[in-house]
Amino acid sequence: MASNSSCKPPMKATSEGVFQGNNPLDFALPLVIIQICLVLVLTRVLAYLLKPLRQPRVIAEIIGGILLGPSALGRNTNYLHAVFPKRSLPVLDTLANIGLLFFLFLVGLELDLKSLRRTGKKALSIAMAGISLPFVLGIGVSFVLRGAINEGVSPGPFIVFMGVAMSITAFPVLARILAELKLLTTDVGKMAMSAAAVNDIAAWILLALAVALSGTGRSPIVALWVFLSGSAFIVLCSFIVPPVFKWMARRCPEGEPVDELYVCATLGVVLAAGFVTDTIGIHALFGAFVVGVLIPKEGAFAGALVEKVEDLVSGLFLPLYFVSSGLKTDVASIKGAESWGLLVLVICAACFGKIAGTVGVSMMCKIPFSEALALGLLMNTKGLVELIVLNIGKDRGVLNDQTFAILVLMALVTTFITTPSVIAVYKPAKKLAKSEYKHRTIYRKGFATSPFRMFFTFHGIRNLPTMINLIEASRGTGKKETLTVHAMHLMELSERSSAMLMVHKARKNGSPFWKKDPQAGSDQIVVAFETFQQLSKVSIRPTTAISAVSSMHEDICNGAESKKATMIILPFHKHLRLDGHLEVTRAEYRHVNQKVLEHAPCSVSILVDRGFGGSSHVSASNVDSLVTVLFFGGHDDHEALAYGARMAEHPGINLVVVRFLLERDATHSGSVTIDIDEFPSSIEEAMSMDDDVIAECKEKMLKDSKNKYVERVVKSSTEAIQAIREHSRCNLILVGRMPEGELVASMRKRSECPEMGPVGNLLISPEMNVGASVLVVQQYHTNLSMHSLASLKEDETTDQGDDDSN
Repeated sequence: MASNSSCKPPMKATSEGVFQGNNPLDFALPLVIIQICLVLVLTRVLAYLLKPLRQPRVIAEIIGGILLGPSALGRNTNYLHAVFPKRSLPVLDTLANIGLLFFLFLVGLELDLKSLRRTGKKALSIAMAGISLPFVLGIGVSFVLRGAINEGVSPGPFIVFMGVAMSITAFPVLARILAELKLLTTDVGKMAMSAAAVNDIAAWILLALAVALSGTGRSPIVALWVFLSGSAFIVLCSFIVPPVFKWMARRCPEGEPVDELYVCATLGVVLAAGFVTDTIGIHALFGAFVVGVLIPKEGAFAGALVEKVEDLVSGLFLPLYFVSSGLKTDVASIKGAESWGLLVLVICAACFGKIAGTVGVSMMCKIPFSEALALGLLMNTKGLVELIVLNIGKDRGVLNDQTFAILVLMALVTTFITTPSVIAVYKPAKKLAKSEYKHRTIYRKGFATSPFRMFFTFHGIRNLPTMINLIEASRGTGKKETLTVHAMHLMELSERSSAMLMVHKARKNGSPFWKKDPQAGSDQIVVAFETFQQLSKVSIRPTTAISAVSSMHEDICNGAESKKATMIILPFHKHLRLDGHLEVTRAEYRHVNQKVLEHAPCSVSILVDRGFGGSSHVSASNVDSLVTVLFFGGHDDHEALAYGARMAEHPGINLVVVRFLLERDATHSGSVTIDIDEFPSSIEEAMSMDDDVIAECKEKMLKDSKNKYVERVVKSSTEAIQAIREHSRCNLILVGRMPEGELVASMRKRSECPEMGPVGNLLISPEMNVGASVLVVQQYHTNLSMHSLASLKEDETTDQGDDDSN
């Protein structure tokens, strides 16, 4: 074997297997597979453990890299030589850098230069202050470090690297922290994002300067040539890249698959640009980043590139870069009180520079102190770009082991403290006192018609046709604009890098559709709403909510509260299959609906979409729909009836109100058994209220011959179910979530979706075979009834199992 030789031969790619006497860990491919698996498992476990602390995933990846390196597990030399032997590191570093190359292409692809040009003077001033003061402090700290632990290094490159390391703000990490804290659409969030984007570009320019200065050329003329060649490359790319990719984008229409040739050509251009910048002497990463920034963001092409590249890159290859960095980080190299004192000095200088610089300029811009302090803490976020700077410095010999370890820990600590410190100092919820507004329900005495606001939520394009047709049906007489619609697109915050694209959408939150870039009109959701708004007299105001599913209900409730909505419309957590049965879209959406029902500031409806109005928008003159209201009694039924009466004002809506009454003798015959304690008020009082509401409704709706009122007297719940089946042949059924009365009490039983109420559950059950869309309505009350709350707390029963049978 080669063990007797002074130098081991290069690793072969694949082994012949253990049965042939080969150790797989002595071969490149199996070893890389083991390394990747180890990294993935450790980083994902750490991310899961840190989730309750609301930490971004980059923290878990940095810690995972450090744990796998010589600081922790690597202290066991047998492990280090077996899993991360020195001769395997070139392969690992190459894979990590390829992943990083494409990741920075994606980061560039998601940086919108147009929005940077629109950055206000305030954000620009904050960004400059957030770079300048830390950079100056970094220069000061560099003299201390160079004298103590980093002797023998050229002062120029070391000063610049220290300044850049101190002044960086991680734009992608900051965006996730803001989304996690629900600050993206606040003034603080928008300001932080704008300033961080400027900071990001400035950091790359400074890094290019640092890399140019750190070359091993003997003459400063070499550094000048590197810098000038890099500048020439950027100028050349800015003339060539945009027109070429605009041409490609025009040949990739929305909704059509992007031609594989264009994707391959783009990835080839990224690699070629990386080769050119590496040849110049900057770094291959710069070429990829520049190409990403210059690719036009309009149309489907940019989005398709992100979709095709990101999962493999950010999920598989990028964690390798954190390991590559972790293997160079030896915390044990920080020895003695002096070294630990220097670590504290570096952390304090980095924090003070960012926070003091940002707060000072923010206060000069008349931003309140709490917001200015939150901005300073947010701008102190470090991340991947920080590690790139440090690794380049380490590879170029500018940073030694001890300095590198100190700066990596600084990046880790400053990012780790961002979320808890922002939560501690900035509480925007306190500023928003519980807003008071009158119209939290549709039902008003005498069924008075007045302007009201509806808050629609949707998860994607699938929800749009029925939603638009429901808006059309809800707009009343159409003689004047009485309906305002706020449409909230619910988007899940994920760890994927394309979360940045969602950030750009959120930054445009609330802007009318027609004010958007005309080139960006290919978005199907935008086109659908814009067209409807132009055809109807309904004002539609879009918003985007980006959050984890677990806290999505907060966005919905806060949005409805701030818009003073009368009713929230939620999509049901199941969708219609081709065979007519309902299938779970995502089980988590059910929990979102339950929490909204419990905490909503106004009335709430859950829409079971079975194609109300068809699969496209029906124009006002062509609307011809039959809407049925099933009325048993109680507040929720009053609200459903009021909404139905509102719809009946539309000339194309025919309303049928079916009131169910229990035959007087039925309660004594034993066919219905009830518990009188269920009802908070007496049955007679409730019946009297129901009679009054029905009388008001009849007075208003029966003026029009197209509307009908029917009373069904039944002896038992079985007869009631049969009657419901008869009246279900329509386009839309409205029903209260928790109807009241003796009849409904006998229908309450353990069901698959308790939050839909007893009648709602009947209408979605496969046995009923109902083809109409269903709207389950809950009227707003400051305190929900015991039964209403209990239905939201009931354990899930057959939520998953029954769906397949449905």
